[in-house]
Order: sequence, then structure tokens, then C-alpha cells
Amino acid sequence: MVDDLLLRTEGLSLRYPSGTLALDGLTVEVPRGSVGLVGANGAGKTTLLRLALGQLRPTAGTIEIVGRAVADDPIGVRAHIGFMPEHDCLPLDQTAADLVATLGELAGLPSRAARQRASEVLDLVGLDESRFRPIGGYSTGMRQRVKLAQAIVADPEVVLLDEPTAGLDPIGREEMLGLVGRLAGFGISTLVATHLLDDVQRVCDHVVMIDGGTLRHAGATEALVHRTGAVRVEVDEGATRLAQLLGAAGVDVAVIDDATLDVRIDGDDGRVLDLVRDGTDDLGLALHAMTTRRTSLDELFLEETR
Repeated sequence: MVDDLLLRTEGLSLRYPSGTLALDGLTVEVPRGSVGLVGANGAGKTTLLRLALGQLRPTAGTIEIVGRAVADDPIGVRAHIGFMPEHDCLPLDQTAADLVATLGELAGLPSRAARQRASEVLDLVGLDESRFRPIGGYSTGMRQRVKLAQAIVADPEVVLLDEPTAGLDPIGREEMLGLVGRLAGFGISTLVATHLLDDVQRVCDHVVMIDGGTLRHAGATEALVHRTGAVRVEVDEGATRLAQLLGAAGVDVAVIDDATLDVRIDGDDGRVLDLVRDGTDDLGLALHAMTTRRTSLDELFLEETR
């Protein structure tokens, strides 16, 4: 039976020879799909990826990836995993076509199949016209695409991505997130390690949050990013006067700036929203927008690690 979990750890700990405790009794179960592994720099994200790849042996505890115990057969487990490293590791004198095909062969594909597959995945990541150019002439964004292509060339069950948008400009970051989001359509689960929580909120359906090597939170993204019970109200200049009017009516209000305030609605939203509408009219203000506020993963992380 195929295990429906992408990752399972039980009491997983790793202490480096220097004495640094990188992971401390981490116990978590993560379903297949698109998963964000989030935390500040040094939280233990890369260490967890290296343990999943069998590059490190835990000090204590166990780790399984796609239902396979890493300690039992680390090489065999790697046959089911693609890995996109964070650091710059590409041979600059090779073409993307040669590199990705070679890594496909090393993963077990026949030579002709590796060439064909390399062409397909390079086309998928947007490097079809550039695949015969030396990687040394590529931009940062193009090199990131090569790293993603080699990670999926052998059609793995799961891809581990270590800071996939690192060093990218806003357009490159948007394009990379789009590519990562498309992998689910090919039946490939993803574990995205990043400190950019907005990236996870956009492309991941599950979140694992760690800090100082310990688990802070794990769950579905939608469950973690919940409604705050507040409405963001945007008016022209006069938010303070509107807040005073609503406060006198017993409404909990927080002024953000002179044009923005948050109004708590709880369960009595109809009455409160009527008060906002009437208040702006009484004060002669222009009501530009009212939107339901939701927590962000950034807010949740700050709350958990404060």
C-alpha cells in the first residue's frame, strides 16, 4: 500500500560535532502534496532536508520520506527524490541540455530517454531556446530553472526545494513560484524550505513551521491562515474621526493610519458594517473599500516565536 504521507519524523534530533543542536525531538506527519517548510535562517530547515536525503544521520529518532525509512536504505530512498539545492552548484562550462541529461542518466534513465526527458523538462521550465548555451552565460533566474529541471528529470515522487526563489527579482520569483505550483499537476509532491512565508502561503497547501530545531506549528495552510474577525476599512483622510465615532457606539477599532482602520466584527457583523457605512456618510467621508482581514503566515510565525 502506498503511504499517503510525504514526511514522517519521530523524535528526530541532530547535534553537530560542534555541539550545535540543529533539530530537537521533531515529531511531525506531513501529507503528500505541496508542503512549505518554514522558519528563520538557522531554524533547521536545510538540516531536515539533508536528513531526508540520507546525507546526515540523526543523533536520535527516525525519519521517513514517502513511506520509506531513510535509515534502512538511504540510497534507495534517494531514487524517489529530486533535490534542488540552494547554493550555486552548476558547472558553468556545460550546457543545460548536457547537464540535465547526464543527471538523468545517473538517476537510471537510458541515454536516449535521458536526452528526451531533459529536452522536455527544460521546455517545461522555460529554457527550451537556451538549453544549448553554456550555463556560465545564464542569469540567476535561468540557473534556478536549471536546478529545478535536474530535480524533476527522473520523474521523482517528491522534490525537495531549498530556498527556490533565493536571489530572484520579483518577476523571477513570480515565475519560479508558478513552476513549483505546476508540479502537483504532474503528480509530484514538493517540500519547499524557505524563510519567505509569503511564497508558502501562495503555493503550498500544508505548512510545517520550525524554530530553533523544534516544531512550532503544522497544518493545512487554510487552517493556519484564518479569518481574524476584523474588517479592513479604507477611507479618504479621516480614519481617526471614524474610529472615534465607532468607538462611541461600542465598536472595537484599531487605527492603522489616517486612511485605514481595522474594525472588529465578531459575530455581529451586520450591525457593525451598517455602523461603518452610516458613520462614513455622517462624516462626509468616501468609503473606498471594506475587506475581511486574514492572518498571514508572517503574523503566525511572529506570534509563535515571540
